[in-house]
Order: sequence, then C-alpha cells, then structure tokens
Amino acid sequence: MDTTFIPFHRPTIGDEEMAAVREVLESKWLTTGPATVKFEREFAQYLGAKYALAVNSGTAALQLAANTIGLQPGHEVLVPSFTFTATAEVVTYFGACPVLCDSEAGGFNIDVADAERRVTSKTGAIIPVHIGGEPCDLDAVHSMAMEHGLHVIEDAAHALPASFRGKRIGTCSPLTAFSFYATKNITTGEGGMLVTNNEDYAERARCMRLHGISNGAWNRYSREGTWFYEVLHAGFKLNLPDILSALGSAQLRKADQFLQRRRQIALRYCERFLKSEELQLPPPVAPGSEHSWHLFLLRLRPATLRIGRNEFIEELKKLGIGASVHFIPLHLHPYYAQTHGYKPGDFPNAEDAYSRCVSLPIYPTLSDDEVERIIRTVEQVVSTYRRTVVAVA
Repeated sequence: MDTTFIPFHRPTIGDEEMAAVREVLESKWLTTGPATVKFEREFAQYLGAKYALAVNSGTAALQLAANTIGLQPGHEVLVPSFTFTATAEVVTYFGACPVLCDSEAGGFNIDVADAERRVTSKTGAIIPVHIGGEPCDLDAVHSMAMEHGLHVIEDAAHALPASFRGKRIGTCSPLTAFSFYATKNITTGEGGMLVTNNEDYAERARCMRLHGISNGAWNRYSREGTWFYEVLHAGFKLNLPDILSALGSAQLRKADQFLQRRRQIALRYCERFLKSEELQLPPPVAPGSEHSWHLFLLRLRPATLRIGRNEFIEELKKLGIGASVHFIPLHLHPYYAQTHGYKPGDFPNAEDAYSRCVSLPIYPTLSDDEVERIIRTVEQVVSTYRRTVVAVA
C-alpha cells in the first residue's frame, strides 16, 4: 500500500509564475509599482468590478474596509464565530467590539437571523464570511443590513472565484476583501485585495494603505513621478510589492483552470462519500450560485463511528493523508472568552460544525490517483471504526 504523504495543501506554481517574478527582479523595481497597478486592473476586470486595491494580506483588506466605513470606538460589528480570527480581529484595531454570531443549522456560514437578534443601537456593520468558498445568503444579509442601516463588508478570503445568484463575489456588496495567502485559490504567498464599485471608498483606501500619503506617492522615485507628496491622514503600511503582484497576475490567468480542477475533485468526493451514512457532505449552494471549493468540508456523524473527529484525522495521517480543521469557533479561544465573556454552548451550530468537520486536500495539483487514494483512505478509516449495530432477538 502506498503511504507516501499527501499534504493537506501544496501551491500550484509553474513556469509562468517564475518568469513573472524574474521579470520584476530584472526591472529593478521591487516594491509597489507598475506590476501592482497591472494586477489591480486585471483583478477588477476579472470580477467585473470598478476598483481593486492590492494590499499585503486579506486581513489588511478587511482593515482598510473597516477604516473606509469610519469604524469607531464603541461601535459593534456582527461577525460569525465560525471563522478565522482575522475577521473579528480587525474590528478591535479601531476600538470597536466584534459581536459573535452563530452558524446556520447544519452548515457553516453565518445565521443571519441570529445576527439580527444581536443588533443594538451601537451596531454599525456586518462581516459575512463565505466559509470554504460556499457563498453566504447575501440576499438575507443585505436585507437585514438595509433594515438596520448597517454597512456590509464581505470576507471573501475563501471565495475566489465564487458567485451568488449569478453575480461574482466581489460585485455583490460595497466592500469585499480577498486573500492571496499561500493556501488560497490563487496565491501571492502573502497578499490580499479590497474590491469596491464606490469611487470614494476606493480613493480613501488607496490613500490609507500607504501611510495616508497623497495619491501617486508610490511612483515618486520614477521618471514620471515627483518628490513632493502630502500626508493627508494617519494611514497604514499595507501595500503589496511588485514581486508578489507579478505572482498574482500569473496565478489570476489560471484561476478558471484551477477552479475547474477543484470542481472535478469535489464532485468525485461527493459522488463517493454520498454512499456513506457515516459522512455528511458540504451544504448545497443557493440556486444560480457557484462554490469556489477552497475547502472541502466533510463532516462525520459521531453516532455512527467508534472514534471522534480528532482521532479520525490522526488515522488519516498515519495512512499518509494530510487533513485539517476549519475552524475552531472564536468563542472557544481564550482571548474572546476572557475579553468578551463567551463560553462553550453559546453558539451551538458553530460548535456542532467544528466538532465534526474534516477538511480534505483539494487543490489543482492533486492527481487522479491521489484523489482516489484519499477517497479509499477515508473509506478505510470509516470501515475500520464503523459502529456495529447488533440486532436484538
């Protein structure tokens, strides 16, 4: 039996990415410059959005979005508990309070009805997260936000290229934050993008991402630039260097190809695991919507197995398959428990999803043989630890 380790993730980097980075190195312009401007233009065109602002992480994109809407101390922002800490963390940068919300029953994305119950006079925004690349119910999010006068910032770290009811994620809300971290559907190693159709938002974000300096400051050392600049705001240092932007442009040209392969793998997983009563498949997307398949979130049915989720992952690892967990709900982490008083049991749907979920490898360079081996290994672990029901005479 082949026990060569199949990692949970490996980046899909080819000759095109190598050539793009080499071109930037040979140009002698390493930081934010023409390659970044090009990447922003291509990214906006790909989504069908007006403005795309490249930054050094998805967290930075969320930070810029929060600044753009004028988040202030004392404000509250609705965020899911079932997400990575960055979603809520950025709220604290401004002295505001992240208000955690439960997940949908039987799913992963934010429960909008639960979020609405947590709205107060201090609530200023909601940050829905498209977990694993499954689009949130943005109709419900926007309806609730409009009724209560809330800003909407989409955390689309997992959602390139996903769509909701025929519209690309990135064109549905006033502000959307993407991530290009090493494991994402396209990567720049570290990086992100803030997308908007609002010119005022774009101008504010463009200025704030580089120290609050007047627009065009990045090219002040070029032949076309000028040494003179003005500091308009106390800004941030969030710009993306050209080396990483070149990598991003090369990856973006393959985004549809990457998605096609991810879909193929997800379909094979679904077809095979559908037959197992011990396993639960990812939730279906809304009609007319498309999953990006950043993650394949399989769930165990504990009553049918003699081992728990943690042991299940360890068994996969012993057999050469890397798997992970997305996510540990924020209310279970010490910071959120100690700072905001959250405790186990506060968000039962998020805890249910967390306690049962296993993220399987899903990336373009997985071969058909590797996908088959992953499936057979999952089936083997299920078969070995299946709870036997003894009939009573």
